[in-house]
Amino acid sequence: MRTEGTKIAIVTGAGSGIGRAVALELLGAGWSVALAGRREEKLVETAGGAREALCVPTDVSRPEEVAALHSAVRERFGRLDLLFNNAGTFGPGGVPVEELDYAAWRHVVDTNLNGAFLCAQAAYRQMKEQDPQGGRIINNGSVSAHTPRPHSVAYTATKHALTGLTKSLSLDGRPYGIAVGQIDIGNAATDMTERMSRGVVQANGQLMAEPVMDVADVAHTVRHMAELPLEANVQFATVMATTMPYVGRG
Repeated sequence: MRTEGTKIAIVTGAGSGIGRAVALELLGAGWSVALAGRREEKLVETAGGAREALCVPTDVSRPEEVAALHSAVRERFGRLDLLFNNAGTFGPGGVPVEELDYAAWRHVVDTNLNGAFLCAQAAYRQMKEQDPQGGRIINNGSVSAHTPRPHSVAYTATKHALTGLTKSLSLDGRPYGIAVGQIDIGNAATDMTERMSRGVVQANGQLMAEPVMDVADVAHTVRHMAELPLEANVQFATVMATTMPYVGRG
């Protein structure tokens, strides 16, 4: 069980990248954190033996596994104060839309959109029913929720859809003290963005290396959003490498 006054979070995609950075930031700030992700060994690496961490292998695209995740959190901690809805995949990058395999499209949609919905729905139910009522959901969008990269139709479509999910959940959560926001991230330095330093295709077809930022700065921002009182909400935040080609992209 949790220590009285300790905040409880679920971080999906916690085995690497942004999810790992956010989980470590919250653990360092005294939160208890349930680490969710497909690879148990990566979750254990993130936890690093912390007593306040609970590792729950989870494929967010599977409703039964999402239900099991939330059951484990209720059993261990008794409540939920934050869901960081972070799990996602870019899919097969660089594939023209006319060549994109439907199975690849479905995989991206099932992970980025359906998985985010399933996790948010379960968190919403818990936050509505618990006493005291309420909590916070932060969805990991992307600057691709605003502006696409070439050959990224599946990823971009799901990130645009996440914005709609965020707005709808935010509206529906008002009567129950459930605050919902979104962080749109551009070029945080992770394994997923390692290719940025080697060069990525721009809208004009040229290959160009792009600047990245420290993923810790993303984690600090998520923590700031998470630790606001429920009377205040960061609805949308964009955190990006200052000189990346986003403003004016294309």
